[in-house]
Amino acid sequence: MLGAPAEMQRLYRSMGLVAGSGAIPFTASVSFLRMPSPDSTLTLLALSLPSRALGFTREGDRYAAGYVARVQIRQGATLVRTIEATEQVRVPTFRETSRSDESIIWQQFVRLAPGRYTMSMSVKDESSIRNSSEEVSLEVPRLAPEGLSSPVPVYEAIPRQSVDSLPRILARPRATVVYGIDSVLAIYLDAVGPTPPASMQVRVVGDADIVGVDTLVTLPVRAGGRSGTVGILVNRLAVGINTVLVSAPGRPDTARTRILVSLGEDVPIGTFDEMIAYLRLFTNAERIRALREADLSARAAAWTTFLQETDPVPGTAEHEGIRDYFARIRNANVRFRDDAGAGWQSDRGTAFVALGDPDNIIDTGLLNPNERVRQQIWEYRELRIQLIFVDQTGFGRWRLSAQSRGDLDVAIRRKLGVR
Repeated sequence: MLGAPAEMQRLYRSMGLVAGSGAIPFTASVSFLRMPSPDSTLTLLALSLPSRALGFTREGDRYAAGYVARVQIRQGATLVRTIEATEQVRVPTFRETSRSDESIIWQQFVRLAPGRYTMSMSVKDESSIRNSSEEVSLEVPRLAPEGLSSPVPVYEAIPRQSVDSLPRILARPRATVVYGIDSVLAIYLDAVGPTPPASMQVRVVGDADIVGVDTLVTLPVRAGGRSGTVGILVNRLAVGINTVLVSAPGRPDTARTRILVSLGEDVPIGTFDEMIAYLRLFTNAERIRALREADLSARAAAWTTFLQETDPVPGTAEHEGIRDYFARIRNANVRFRDDAGAGWQSDRGTAFVALGDPDNIIDTGLLNPNERVRQQIWEYRELRIQLIFVDQTGFGRWRLSAQSRGDLDVAIRRKLGVR
């Protein structure tokens, strides 16, 4: 079934993003940049959707699809602006048509007077009746000459040269990076006008006030001010929702945006407590308890201690243990999705995430196709165990045998005891 999982929609909305309800799972962001007059604010609307949400057809040696993006902005009963765009998407391979990331991005700059609006956004697939829509309140700020524009997560950006021009940017509407896959998140900082700040303080704070980044960024001089991008190292950020805080020395304002450090599209982690729940197969109960029982003021220190104690290669910038563990969760959610609602929580997924790939798998159904009850035997030679999974129904829903369940519990405790 198409559509963003409800938990991912919840996360996106908690970040202040627009998450479409319906058959096409779109996500949209709104950012605000300065204009020559504070009576007008340059508003960037950026919307993304996965290519798998559209109906592609063969077109020569390519695949093509179309969609209609529509935005209406109202102030009370007055219709202020309508934007409707019919777009075509062409990709070279069939594989590109099934991507689930934000592979399609539509964006539009709009000039709006500061104030409160109602904005409705919708997307419709041109080849079918599938569509999605969402209506949200929109508060457009008044950006004074000393005010700061929104920090904008981007894929790429060419800064604007003056306050009355447009930056050439490709926005990142979901504001999401995947831990262990993405290495850097680019944030566009826009400081144009008569007295632009020479530098900006950039802080990234995760749940439980875990500070991942705190740095002073010098912005390059351009014709009409100082603008540029700052690259934030993903492996320094807490998993879940982080807040990017941007301020200029000597100025009262702080501009902010939220970003999500995800473990994958099907792993919805937004808070410190949710992250702890995912670590239950990574480390022992004592370390999990220390994280869970740390009060808010001590969580950042507890997390730092946890990373130091569990890092298999302390001399590198990346925590290879957590990187590989989360990669196994993503892998399990794909390989064992028919076994349970979340593949990593199934019996086979639990064994795979905790112990890794077995040295050998024996599938009795391959040896005897007529056998009514199939078995898979997973061999872990170093641990000296065999895990027996049974498919009683013939539909590929594998369950551990009673004896193997005890063996798996013992093996997990032994393995976690060394971390």
